[in-house]
Amino acid sequence: MRMKRLDRKTRGLLAALFWLAVWQLLSMAVGQPILLASPAATLARLFALIQTADFWRSLLFTLGHILAGFALAALAGMLLAMLAGRFTLVSDLLSPLLAAMRSVPVASFVIAALIWVPSRRLSVLIAFVIVLPVIYAGTLDGIRQIDPQLREMARVFRMPRWNRLRAIDLPAALPSVASALSVSIGLAWKSGVAAEVIGIPGGSVGEKLYKAKVYLATPDLFAWTLAIVLISAGCAKLLRLGLAAVKKSGARL
Repeated sequence: MRMKRLDRKTRGLLAALFWLAVWQLLSMAVGQPILLASPAATLARLFALIQTADFWRSLLFTLGHILAGFALAALAGMLLAMLAGRFTLVSDLLSPLLAAMRSVPVASFVIAALIWVPSRRLSVLIAFVIVLPVIYAGTLDGIRQIDPQLREMARVFRMPRWNRLRAIDLPAALPSVASALSVSIGLAWKSGVAAEVIGIPGGSVGEKLYKAKVYLATPDLFAWTLAIVLISAGCAKLLRLGLAAVKKSGARL
């Protein structure tokens, strides 16, 4: 009963503390930092890393490339979904291609892409390939949620295009689009960093993870992983705030 009375943030904090305690106990039971670094060792190493310029250069390199791939995929996915919603032929042509893109493992994409693109651009391409089908499906589903009778009414009464977009299209499509974007930002980080670990572009987070594995520097591996989780969560939070602002501004207009 007491847990139910706690607010969501407090419950989330308590859950995080619980798993940190489990992590600490496991690391103490293993007793080998090379196998499982403790939370304290991970935080200490992360604190040491953030004081170096190389850490920030690598983080900005990966951040810029992954966000570029995400943004390109979001734009392309929405445009293709709008075309597919209007023309059945486009939907039929894209369906097998996007189904294949969802099914093929990331590693296969990475290995094939290395033949065509330099490793420094790899994370952009892989984030784009992984995110595109999700954005496309979410946007197309949102478009199909729009009530055709309301659209017909807007056409009959010659409602201006902007008013129709604000009053009919956006409220119906936005929830599906927002859900797809929220899911995709995490996928972009997972696939983009995985691509860097395989391609090992110089000055990337993926290169740092690869070197940590090669040199058995487990605290470094955990510290970089924690940094990725925090940055990915920050990007997702900013995206949600942006989508909330779009929804609010649309309601005011």
